Amino acid sequence: MKHVIYSAAVCFGFLAGPGWAQTCPEAADHRAELGGLISLLQDAQSQGDARLVSDQMWQLWTDAPNEQAQAMLDRGMTRRRSFDYLGALADLDALVEYCPEFAEGYNQRAFVNYLSGDYAAALIDLDRAIALSPNHIAALSGRALTLVGLGRKDEAREALAAALALNPWLPERGLTGPGGPLEPPGKDI
Repeated sequence: MKHVIYSAAVCFGFLAGPGWAQTCPEAADHRAELGGLISLLQDAQSQGDARLVSDQMWQLWTDAPNEQAQAMLDRGMTRRRSFDYLGALADLDALVEYCPEFAEGYNQRAFVNYLSGDYAAALIDLDRAIALSPNHIAALSGRALTLVGLGRKDEAREALAAALALNPWLPERGLTGPGGPLEPPGKDI
């Protein structure tokens, strides 16, 4: 509990300081680059080729608007990878408050909430990330997984179909196969 209080105090202390009082600048517009990468994904001949393109997309998605936002994002992602979900949420809450128009802040916070089993909170953030970045393939596929967690399979199929239309190589494509949780419903005989 002391760690959580300390993390929140540090986080809010930084926000109250003069370096954090400024308004978040607009994030770089990577839509044209992302559009080109989506075309490359759709033309990819192998999972390996698609992975290289996907890695380039992640570099664009995680390009925060400024150094302060980048530090919050990086720290939140590091904490998530270390299973410090409360610390990650503190950092990502601060990022979303500071940069409310930065889609990746919402996507990363959704991922932490998903891993914590809070699917309702994850879905709210994924919807916001997608509203800000409609072709955010990771948010679209994350939305599908979250909807599966909520037991909303028809909506999950639609969300995954939207993601697969952009990236047919997503690992989640297996969810729609025979025996998968998103296998299309069978026809009555």
